[in-house]
Amino acid sequence: MANFLSKEHITANANFNRWLVPPAALAVHLSIGMAYGFSVFWKPLGKVLMGEDGTPIKACAAGAATFSDKLSGTAKALFATDCNWTQFDLGWMFTLFFVLLGCSAALWGGWLEREGPRKAGLVSMLLWCGGLLISAYGVYAHQLWLMWLGSGVIGGIGLGLGYISPVSTLIKWFPDHRGMATGMAIMGFGGGAMIGSPLATKLMAYFATPTSIGVWQTFVALAAIYFVFMLWGSLGYRVPPTGWKPANWTPPATQNNAMISSKHVHLKNAHKTPQFWLLWLVLCMNVSAGIGIIGAAAPMLQETFGGALIGQPDISFADIKKDELLTASAAAVGAGFVGLISLFNIFGRFAWATSSDKLGRKRTYYIFFVLGAIMYCTATYVAGFKSLALFVASFCVIASMYGGGFATIPAYLADMFGTQFVGAIHGRLLTAWSTAGILGPVVVNYMHDTRLEANIPFDQIYAPIFMVLAGMLVIGFIANMLVKPVDEKYYMTDAELEAERKLAHEKSMVANVDKSIRGPQSASHPLLVVVAWALVLIPISYGIWSTIQKAWGLFH
Repeated sequence: MANFLSKEHITANANFNRWLVPPAALAVHLSIGMAYGFSVFWKPLGKVLMGEDGTPIKACAAGAATFSDKLSGTAKALFATDCNWTQFDLGWMFTLFFVLLGCSAALWGGWLEREGPRKAGLVSMLLWCGGLLISAYGVYAHQLWLMWLGSGVIGGIGLGLGYISPVSTLIKWFPDHRGMATGMAIMGFGGGAMIGSPLATKLMAYFATPTSIGVWQTFVALAAIYFVFMLWGSLGYRVPPTGWKPANWTPPATQNNAMISSKHVHLKNAHKTPQFWLLWLVLCMNVSAGIGIIGAAAPMLQETFGGALIGQPDISFADIKKDELLTASAAAVGAGFVGLISLFNIFGRFAWATSSDKLGRKRTYYIFFVLGAIMYCTATYVAGFKSLALFVASFCVIASMYGGGFATIPAYLADMFGTQFVGAIHGRLLTAWSTAGILGPVVVNYMHDTRLEANIPFDQIYAPIFMVLAGMLVIGFIANMLVKPVDEKYYMTDAELEAERKLAHEKSMVANVDKSIRGPQSASHPLLVVVAWALVLIPISYGIWSTIQKAWGLFH
């Protein structure tokens, strides 16, 4: 078994087709990407316990008005079995997901580079699927702490390992299309919820009974499905031998582009460079400016446009809240908006990362920051005269660049620090995501609640929030502008590089194998490639269709 999981064992031979690696990476990312869709469980989990009259009993934090009261209620809910959970209680799982994702990627990125993506992918599978099973028991036993531990902590660690497992491998398989390669995989993480959310909804409806809402059974079913997909994806990982390159491809002359290095920076030195921290700030600001507002997309649209969403422009959101029928209609349109921006988030990951191969990473981030700031200003302006189409278009562009930032940053790191430790360096940089996952929502929610308490009209709440987020993008622009080529003193010598490759159990190409390995890639395993891609494209198509159906309410 140790040999089967070793890096030497998964080093590809001359007949391997590199196009088999992206669908394997997608299988893993589509599975762990369900972390984005966990909000589909909040409402059902809030009514697990029913009274004799068939109505949900009170939550543990019922009546909590202040933040400290809510925390006290959550502390009680952790072990209580006689009261329901609130969204505030359950939402901490979402926070744990992304905090642990960044921390685990940073801590074990170096181990992944030494041991290879197969072993990391299988560990990720065990943690993510095992976490779902622990959460299932937590729902069954009505123990919130088990859900936090299972999905939040254990699953969150699995997220981190699964997220970075294919990055370094894909960059090495596609030196001619670094952005496109990482874009394909990271698109899967964004698309996981697009597939998992409607699937989970159908499973809960299937398993629901008069005495059960069907959530714990759904967790078990999802764990089984994701186990199969992640097992296939992890076993499908292969790494190229050292020195491999695509057929008929000649590396570009790096002296013509100082922003693309032909040398490598050791993991232990990457964080000592100013480039690492500038790119950390670039990612943090790009994510912070997007994640807070995307997380509040549905209520933001309803509060800003009120009755205009349901064909009654003369009534405000305050009036809508008084009528359950109007509230449901506005919520349906808001859900369509969420679906639409999720599509742009997903496809932006592939489109922007692929474009960066031609535009360059630095120029691509310039576009993110300049165009993003313009879009926030545009949204502020068009919200004033209630132009729904322009408002929605602005946030679709913002969502595409939010996703594009995630997918482009691994290629940016490979350009700056080389490919030897890019997976581990990327893992450490993901602490910027963890930070942004707290910073963005806190800023948006704090400003929203403060202005609401000051009795600002609903349709005027978000204008200053948009300006603050545009300011974050300006900070990101400045950080990106300061990124320069890494100083020569940080690069490894040839001897140091060779020693690291031995430690990483990498196989080198020998002269008589070189030609056969670099032969025509499309000539080997054509049917296997088609099957592999079909296995991921079919569920992606299902997710896209489900999302389009939801988004239709925005235009209908």
